[in-house]
Amino acid sequence: MPRLNVVDPASATGPAKEAFDGPLKGKHLNIFKAMANSPAGLHFYLGTAQALGKAQLNDKEREVVQLAIANANNCEYCAAAHTAIGKGAGLSEDQTVAARRGKLDDPKLNALAKFALALHEKRGFVSDADLKTFRDAGFNDGHVIEVIATYTQATFTNFVNHVNQTTVDFPKPPAI
Repeated sequence: MPRLNVVDPASATGPAKEAFDGPLKGKHLNIFKAMANSPAGLHFYLGTAQALGKAQLNDKEREVVQLAIANANNCEYCAAAHTAIGKGAGLSEDQTVAARRGKLDDPKLNALAKFALALHEKRGFVSDADLKTFRDAGFNDGHVIEVIATYTQATFTNFVNHVNQTTVDFPKPPAI
């Protein structure tokens, strides 16, 4: 059961209503109903989502990061959400499970998951070897920054869900 107020999109006002009627139209998910308690928090999420939509990392690659970090942070909501979103972005169900494990068969996606998990485990203090492995897989310094940005967004949503105990409104992902 959620621990934060659930903002009903039908009765939302101000910036929350603008978000539910605009970029969140048709996406009245439980996580957004919690975020809507803070216009700043909701705009932070929407701003990062909009910015990352213009990233060099494609949707599939960003979903690999989201899935790896959801698992690393034990976020059931994000694991379920990004399994569904990842499949929509072109990941197979097996790849969504592998991304949550941080071990993909695709060498480039595997390097991406490993780099995201290194960021997480080392709190950003990645080694020269971590960077070299990531770059050797075909990524550049712009991708490094975008993985950090995606990681930041993932951590924000994971922590919102942990604090709120958000009710999952996506299908349960496969076990890992």
